[in-house]
Amino acid sequence: MKKILLITVMSLGSLTAFAQETEAEINVDTEVAATAETQDDFSAIELSEVPAAITEALSRDYPDAEINNAFVNEEEQYKLEVTLEDGNTAELYADSEGNWLDM
Repeated sequence: MKKILLITVMSLGSLTAFAQETEAEINVDTEVAATAETQDDFSAIELSEVPAAITEALSRDYPDAEINNAFVNEEEQYKLEVTLEDGNTAELYADSEGNWLDM
């Protein structure tokens, strides 16, 4: 009888430990997703909405680059996803006056 009681207690203990571990993993995943949303506060815009100063700077400094997607944040900083001459993609950041930013 003692063996059955011991096995039951051990089984319940291991199930509880498994449930706590799974809950912790879910909390970590939720925190990572929330952090990703707050770090990237850029909103998608149409390519036609990119200021002329930025397109001029792009054609001057990266003559063979092509803009694939454009984004803007509240500070009027622009993020451009571009394809370069060699086929690689890159993200470039600029202010509304066409000055390149390090971000």
